[in-house]
Amino acid sequence: MAALNFNALFFNHEIPFCKVYGMESKDKLEKLLVTNRISFFIEWQEKRLWDRLFCEIHPEKSVFTIRINEADSLLAKDLVEGMDSVKLGVV
Repeated sequence: MAALNFNALFFNHEIPFCKVYGMESKDKLEKLLVTNRISFFIEWQEKRLWDRLFCEIHPEKSVFTIRINEADSLLAKDLVEGMDSVKLGVV
């Protein structure tokens, strides 16, 4: 679906924003985005069955991709700078 330009706001223009490593970092980033009213979508990385079972034992090995609206990307980038286990610039 193409982005709609309505009063300089983007609708349905979701971009991959960052990768987060570990459940604790994901929860921390999630709270930060909610507090600053930035909508987001958490995408779990697809893994083999063995890797998924291993992640249940060691949740710090989980990898997530956070997707946000392009209009919020500058604010979100400023908020997550310096956070551990967060990698910006996901392609």
